[in-house]
Amino acid sequence: MRTTISKQFRWEMGHRLPFHEGLCRNIHGHSYEAHVVLSGELDQHGMVMDYFDMKLLIQDKIDELDHCFLCDQSDTVVRQFLEQHQLKAVLVPFPTTAENIAHMLLNHVVSRLPKNHKLDAVRLRVYETEKTFAEVECAL
Repeated sequence: MRTTISKQFRWEMGHRLPFHEGLCRNIHGHSYEAHVVLSGELDQHGMVMDYFDMKLLIQDKIDELDHCFLCDQSDTVVRQFLEQHQLKAVLVPFPTTAENIAHMLLNHVVSRLPKNHKLDAVRLRVYETEKTFAEVECAL
């Protein structure tokens, strides 16, 4: 029987969208929350995946992002400032929208799935605020 499980993760992170016409062009931050959702068949122990193992799929990435500034590599203005002041930053090759962050985290999770899993889908939802989120899904 197909079953779905979910685990939440939280972190604080700054970013900006240099192309944006409004306030998001400015340096700002969010209290992010990600929901990792796994769907598939139960194993012999009645689990889709142990929640501890589920945490191992993404916790290192959450730790990397926590209290960092996520910076698009093409944002040379902020990138130079972050480097000059030796601030915690993670450079990425894309605009730092919630949609792109969700894709990045989903790819990270999928790349770390054990070979013997019985999963058929992974979904990842990133809340940028308590009222806004982006969600991506991958069929396996």
